[in-house]
Amino acid sequence: MACDSGPALRDMTPPKADVAAPHSAAADAAAVSSCLRLETLKQRADFLRAAKARRVGCAAFMLQARESGAKDVARVGFTCSKKIGNAVARNRAKRRLRAVARAVMPSQARPGWDYVLVGRPDATVSHDFAAMCDDLHGALRKLHGGTP
Repeated sequence: MACDSGPALRDMTPPKADVAAPHSAAADAAAVSSCLRLETLKQRADFLRAAKARRVGCAAFMLQARESGAKDVARVGFTCSKKIGNAVARNRAKRRLRAVARAVMPSQARPGWDYVLVGRPDATVSHDFAAMCDDLHGALRKLHGGTP
Protein backbone atom coordinates (compact mmCIF):
# COMPACT_ATOMS: atom_id res chain seq x y z
CA MET A 1 0.00 0.00 0.00
CA ALA A 2 1.57 3.28 -1.10
CA CYS A 3 1.34 6.34 1.04
CA ASP A 4 1.06 9.80 -0.52
CA SER A 5 3.15 12.14 1.59
CA GLY A 6 1.65 15.24 0.04
CA PRO A 7 3.32 18.29 -1.48
CA ALA A 8 4.74 19.55 1.82
CA LEU A 9 6.98 16.54 2.37
CA ARG A 10 8.03 16.13 -1.27
CA ASP A 11 9.57 19.60 -1.43
CA MET A 12 12.53 19.37 0.96
CA THR A 13 14.41 22.50 -0.12
CA PRO A 14 15.82 24.63 2.70
CA PRO A 15 14.42 28.11 3.26
CA LYS A 16 16.00 31.00 1.38
CA ALA A 17 18.46 33.28 3.16
CA ASP A 18 17.49 36.89 3.77
CA VAL A 19 19.80 38.85 1.46
CA ALA A 20 18.26 42.21 2.37
CA ALA A 21 20.06 42.27 5.78
CA PRO A 22 23.47 40.63 5.33
CA HIS A 23 25.30 39.49 8.43
CA SER A 24 28.01 41.94 9.45
CA ALA A 25 31.43 40.28 9.77
CA ALA A 26 32.96 43.46 11.23
CA ALA A 27 30.56 43.41 14.20
CA ASP A 28 31.42 39.76 14.90
CA ALA A 29 35.14 40.48 14.73
CA ALA A 30 34.82 43.32 17.23
CA ALA A 31 32.83 41.14 19.64
CA VAL A 32 35.31 38.27 19.41
CA SER A 33 38.40 40.45 19.74
CA SER A 34 37.10 42.07 22.94
CA CYS A 35 37.04 38.68 24.69
CA LEU A 36 40.18 37.31 26.25
CA ARG A 37 41.46 33.82 25.59
CA LEU A 38 41.64 31.69 28.75
CA GLU A 39 43.97 28.79 29.48
CA THR A 40 43.89 26.42 32.43
CA LEU A 41 46.63 26.26 35.04
CA LYS A 42 47.84 22.69 35.45
CA GLN A 43 51.33 22.82 36.97
CA ARG A 44 51.71 22.70 40.75
CA ALA A 45 54.39 25.40 40.62
CA ASP A 46 51.93 27.83 39.02
CA PHE A 47 49.42 27.23 41.82
CA LEU A 48 52.12 27.75 44.46
CA ARG A 49 53.25 31.02 42.87
CA ALA A 50 49.64 32.26 42.79
CA ALA A 51 49.18 31.28 46.45
CA LYS A 52 52.01 33.65 47.43
CA ALA A 53 50.52 36.57 45.50
CA ARG A 54 47.43 38.77 45.96
CA ARG A 55 44.25 37.36 47.52
CA VAL A 56 40.67 38.57 47.55
CA GLY A 57 38.09 36.77 49.64
CA CYS A 58 34.47 36.29 48.61
CA ALA A 59 31.54 34.53 50.22
CA ALA A 60 31.73 31.39 48.05
CA PHE A 61 35.42 31.27 47.06
CA MET A 62 38.78 32.97 47.34
CA LEU A 63 40.55 34.51 44.35
CA GLN A 64 44.34 34.41 44.15
CA ALA A 65 46.09 36.28 41.35
CA ARG A 66 49.53 37.26 40.09
CA GLU A 67 51.04 38.71 36.95
CA SER A 68 52.54 35.97 34.80
CA GLY A 69 53.98 37.93 31.89
CA ALA A 70 52.03 36.19 29.11
CA LYS A 71 50.97 38.78 26.55
CA ASP A 72 47.60 37.74 25.12
CA VAL A 73 46.26 35.09 27.47
CA ALA A 74 44.96 34.84 31.03
CA ARG A 75 45.37 31.57 32.86
CA VAL A 76 42.84 30.24 35.38
CA GLY A 77 43.17 27.41 37.89
CA PHE A 78 40.66 25.79 40.23
CA THR A 79 41.25 24.00 43.50
CA CYS A 80 39.11 22.50 46.23
CA SER A 81 40.55 20.77 49.29
CA LYS A 82 39.09 17.85 51.19
CA LYS A 83 37.52 20.36 53.57
CA ILE A 84 34.83 20.82 50.88
CA GLY A 85 33.69 17.23 51.36
CA ASN A 86 33.89 13.96 49.50
CA ALA A 87 34.92 13.63 45.84
CA VAL A 88 31.38 14.26 44.61
CA ALA A 89 31.16 17.57 46.48
CA ARG A 90 34.67 18.64 45.41
CA ASN A 91 33.93 17.90 41.76
CA ARG A 92 30.64 19.79 41.93
CA ALA A 93 32.40 22.77 43.53
CA LYS A 94 35.05 22.78 40.80
CA ARG A 95 32.39 22.54 38.08
CA ARG A 96 30.64 25.57 39.56
CA LEU A 97 33.91 27.52 39.76
CA ARG A 98 34.70 26.66 36.13
CA ALA A 99 31.22 27.83 35.07
CA VAL A 100 31.64 31.12 36.94
CA ALA A 101 35.05 31.65 35.36
CA ARG A 102 33.69 30.92 31.86
CA ALA A 103 30.89 33.43 32.42
CA VAL A 104 32.97 36.29 33.85
CA MET A 105 36.67 35.94 33.03
CA PRO A 106 36.72 36.42 29.23
CA SER A 107 35.38 39.94 29.57
CA GLN A 108 36.82 40.95 32.96
CA ALA A 109 40.22 39.26 33.35
CA ARG A 110 43.44 40.93 32.24
CA PRO A 111 45.90 39.37 29.84
CA GLY A 112 49.18 38.35 31.43
CA TRP A 113 47.63 37.32 34.75
CA ASP A 114 47.23 33.96 36.50
CA TYR A 115 44.07 33.49 38.56
CA VAL A 116 43.25 30.67 40.98
CA LEU A 117 39.74 30.16 42.34
CA VAL A 118 39.79 28.30 45.66
CA GLY A 119 36.57 26.69 46.85
CA ARG A 120 35.25 27.26 50.38
CA PRO A 121 33.63 24.58 52.54
CA ASP A 122 29.80 24.60 52.54
CA ALA A 123 29.71 27.78 50.43
CA THR A 124 30.93 26.94 46.93
CA VAL A 125 28.51 24.07 46.45
CA SER A 126 25.41 25.80 47.86
CA HIS A 127 25.90 29.50 47.03
CA ASP A 128 23.66 31.13 44.41
CA PHE A 129 25.30 31.11 40.96
CA ALA A 130 24.37 34.70 40.09
CA ALA A 131 25.80 35.85 43.42
CA MET A 132 29.01 33.94 42.66
CA CYS A 133 29.30 35.75 39.32
CA ASP A 134 28.77 39.09 41.06
CA ASP A 135 31.38 38.14 43.68
CA LEU A 136 33.92 37.39 40.95
CA HIS A 137 33.19 40.73 39.24
CA GLY A 138 33.73 42.53 42.55
CA ALA A 139 36.88 40.55 43.37
CA LEU A 140 38.42 41.36 39.98
CA ARG A 141 37.58 45.05 40.42
CA LYS A 142 39.13 45.08 43.90
CA LEU A 143 42.18 43.15 42.71
CA HIS A 144 42.88 45.43 39.74
CA GLY A 145 41.97 48.67 41.52
CA GLY A 146 38.82 49.68 39.66
CA THR A 147 37.31 48.37 36.46
CA PRO A 148 39.40 45.65 34.82
